[in-house]
Amino acid sequence: MKAKQQLSLLQAYKPGKPIDEVKRELGLEKVVKLASNENPYGCSKRVRQALYEQASLSVYPDGAGTGMKEAISTHLSVNKDEILLGSGLDEVIQIVSRALLTQEDNIVQATPTFSQYSHHAVIEGAEVREVPLYDGVHDLPAMLQAIDEHTKIVWVCNPNNPSGTYVNEQQLISFLREVPPSTLVILDEAYYEYVVATDYPQTLPLIHQYPNVMVMRTFSKAYGLAGLRIGYAVANAQLIEQLEVARLPFNTSSLAQASAVVALEDIAFVEECREKNRKELERYYDFCRKNRLFYYPSETNFILMELGISGDMAFQALLRAGYIVRSGGALGFPSMIRVSIGTAEENKGCIEQLQRLVDEAR
Repeated sequence: MKAKQQLSLLQAYKPGKPIDEVKRELGLEKVVKLASNENPYGCSKRVRQALYEQASLSVYPDGAGTGMKEAISTHLSVNKDEILLGSGLDEVIQIVSRALLTQEDNIVQATPTFSQYSHHAVIEGAEVREVPLYDGVHDLPAMLQAIDEHTKIVWVCNPNNPSGTYVNEQQLISFLREVPPSTLVILDEAYYEYVVATDYPQTLPLIHQYPNVMVMRTFSKAYGLAGLRIGYAVANAQLIEQLEVARLPFNTSSLAQASAVVALEDIAFVEECREKNRKELERYYDFCRKNRLFYYPSETNFILMELGISGDMAFQALLRAGYIVRSGGALGFPSMIRVSIGTAEENKGCIEQLQRLVDEAR
């Protein structure tokens, strides 16, 4: 049996090692995972209660996600028929790519950025046009120049993973005014709830002004529901109706839907997580400034920084010390590491190890 030829050009996604596996391999009693940009404070207590009360596990979930769409509709002031649900944003990316892309098409994206945009484009046989970041930020004028009559999708990861940087409102609006109506601009806002920048664009109203705009958000980050795999996209109703055909039936579970509905209600929990994240992020800024290390200011729950050694070397050294981070070598920044922002205790320990590495490198 022979798979698509283009699959030979790709590698399966390799998640970070589980904590228990690292403990066994390195003989460690304590391991802290700061690699996957998860919420270190878990999820809302209300969500845990909702999970406990969700007992109808022998019955298929509501394939249309009616209750969840109603909750998102109320929370965001959008129409229910403008919402597409997915098993995390990974599946939303897959659905959109499968529905829209052919071998005659291309996508335009930044580089480095989230890997799944190009991954699914290659699977569908589409051309991938990559435009380098400029000072860590999407170079929208250059991306505009890369668009032609065959460009089906432009991906804008905002804030960007792995740099943590963002495109501001003025930059985005100027870009959207020039993009052809036949090209879909997808704004991936997975880290939206962590943003504090005052000039960050409020994008949901744009889907009515620009019918070729889609906004994606997730419950995996600030809401702390990564293990339940639930995310969504908002776009004009006609496009959503077409994409629904490519969505698997019952693609989001009853547990995920019920949890997401309750998570939206606990606004105080998300605000508390954002405040704690910003406070702890400042500790990493202080560390970098103290040691004169380069870093990208972040609007997310992670930071990308240089330590004076390669990202792979730093990753291995931190792993031996019991801290799992991401080497920039796998993210397009070989001289850097990406560290997810943990709790105060986790960050204190990690920064102590980072300081040790910096001192040894000098």
